[in-house]
Amino acid sequence: MAGWRIPGLAARPRFTSRATVLVLVLCSLVAILAYPTRQFVSQRSEISAQRARAEHARQQVEQLRREKARWQDPEYVKAQARTRLHYAMPGETPYIAVDPAARGAANSSLGAPPPAAGPAAGPAKAARPWYASVWDSVDAAAAPAAPAAPGQPAPPSPPAPAPAGDSSSHDH
Repeated sequence: MAGWRIPGLAARPRFTSRATVLVLVLCSLVAILAYPTRQFVSQRSEISAQRARAEHARQQVEQLRREKARWQDPEYVKAQARTRLHYAMPGETPYIAVDPAARGAANSSLGAPPPAAGPAAGPAKAARPWYASVWDSVDAAAAPAAPAAPGQPAPPSPPAPAPAGDSSSHDH
């Protein structure tokens, strides 16, 4: 049917110059507006994230204000000193109850030997003041290392300090 033509009617081109210009204008508009539109969308998401962070910070500030107000109350301070620091009022006798079954179960689950019974065992760790355990850890750190087991290489020993009066090892 391609051979059929109406006389006097010329074949029109598929794209006219107007259509070509219109397509070019639309493509350039899309290209020009794509970047600002993407920036707008990303900035909107950043703004919403900043608003969420600001709301979270406001909630934290409010919580800290409430906590600060509680610490202004002397009764709350006394209660916290009793529970956290194990303080007692004058005339009161504080007690610390230790469940031996729970302590034995914790030691056996960790693979530690059960605590020795009797007066030779020494004071209970919970009954000792905090500074005693700090001092024990300092003593343990200062103690010389135990000899290595047979078949194990010995740890390297630290270099000996230079005598105070000897300046021969230093170049002046």
